[in-house]
Amino acid sequence: MKRIAFKMKLHAGMEDEYRRRHDSIWPELTALLKKSGMEDYSIFLEEETHTLFAVLKVRNEISMNELPKQAIMKQWWSYMKDMMECNPDHSPVSIPLKEIFYLP
Repeated sequence: MKRIAFKMKLHAGMEDEYRRRHDSIWPELTALLKKSGMEDYSIFLEEETHTLFAVLKVRNEISMNELPKQAIMKQWWSYMKDMMECNPDHSPVSIPLKEIFYLP
């Protein structure tokens, strides 16, 4: 299983709303993420810079790479676009992080 980490940028003042929306994540989106092989997915906030750090495990990167084509994923991005830096397709600007150390 591969571990992946990336960062995103939240707009200032959107922390509570971001948490609220994720606390109510759509069941069909959760099912799609799990079906795509994602698990142990966490998002952390660095409050001073409003940087989000995401860490997850994935069984199959190919399945995960298909997520942007899924309608529910596109709907989620549109739902979240008002609170974070986004690409023209409304997907969050996501910058991969390079693993430097791991203690299993």
